Amino acid sequence: MKSSARNQFTGTVSEVRLGAVNAEVHVGLKGGETIVASITKESAETLGIKIGMKVVALVKAPQIIIVTDFGGYRLSARNQLQGTVTQVKPGAVNAEVDIELKGGEQVAATVTNDSVEALGLSKGQSATAVFKAGVVILAVAG
Repeated sequence: MKSSARNQFTGTVSEVRLGAVNAEVHVGLKGGETIVASITKESAETLGIKIGMKVVALVKAPQIIIVTDFGGYRLSARNQLQGTVTQVKPGAVNAEVDIELKGGEQVAATVTNDSVEALGLSKGQSATAVFKAGVVILAVAG
């Protein structure tokens, strides 16, 4: 699949919770992480989302928040993928930060250069990619 979304995670649907309007879909990744997507019930039905099916979870890089220290706080964002920074590519205003998850998947985030400096982001550093379930788009073959 060709898409402008930098983050394309192939996984298997492990849980589907249908509500009156929305559906919560859990997608298991090869490293054991889970991505939660909140989509409309109609989209889940149109796509034929079922437990065990292969899907691709798409997340645009600007939707990723990088956390290096939770400072004792918990976040409402359902998706919190811990990994290691593999690359920081600064631009004129923003930088792309790549984080490798334990299963080998890469998460690309675009953040300001000021954020890179404030967080002290560098290769080899532990970091968590955080994003809300509502920014995840699901794709199925076919």
